[in-house]
Amino acid sequence: MEIITKEILIEELVNKIPQSVDYLMKKGIVCIRCGEPVWGTLETAAKAKGFDDNEIQNLINDIEKFLQNNL
Repeated sequence: MEIITKEILIEELVNKIPQSVDYLMKKGIVCIRCGEPVWGTLETAAKAKGFDDNEIQNLINDIEKFLQNNL
């Protein structure tokens, strides 16, 4: 399984794990369905919404848990 990092581009994350759109929206990160531009890394998007490094790592952990449970 490929590991998700804070450097992953949002576009790449969404292409690899389409279900991540709903999760990110629940966390307030990049409203893809609302037409907000999707550019940059997961870290950049999260920091723009006020997330700190620990919260970003929690996002990554949650996405990886989702992947493990849905393989």
